[in-house]
Amino acid sequence: MDFKDYIRVIPDFPHEGISFKDITTLLKHGGVYKQAIDELKKMVEHLHIDVIAGPEARGFVVGAPLAYALGVGFAPIRKSGKLPYETIEVGYDLEYGKDQLAMHIDAVEKGQNVLIADDLLATGGTISTSVNLVRQLGGNVVGAAFMIELSDLNGRDKLPDIDVYTLMNY
Repeated sequence: MDFKDYIRVIPDFPHEGISFKDITTLLKHGGVYKQAIDELKKMVEHLHIDVIAGPEARGFVVGAPLAYALGVGFAPIRKSGKLPYETIEVGYDLEYGKDQLAMHIDAVEKGQNVLIADDLLATGGTISTSVNLVRQLGGNVVGAAFMIELSDLNGRDKLPDIDVYTLMNY
């Protein structure tokens, strides 16, 4: 199946010159969504994953069903101030400013194998910050999985020691 047939590309969103890859058009087709998660599962099931960590919000719609399919736990990564329990936080640079991501201090146990999952790998900023959080908690990042990779933005360069798995490349 060509999953790109189910991705809506929106020109000049959220800024002029950006070609936004919208996965909601894939998600609304239950069978296609299931097949995408099943394909990602096949790519990563050899990694002996204990927990999948996914950054909000689209990382939840990829990571949580993937965790379910693999029979492992899911750890949400959220913006600062959104988690109710004690957290650790890491700041990162955005195109137009700065932000922080957070995880509960008990989201990952020391030595657990963690897969980072999200909808899209672009510049790698969010994912490298997610990797940093997991490692600060003592987790072993065994890979990163995405529905889409924007190859021209070289996000893999920020993940030099991590295997990256993607369904589609643009």
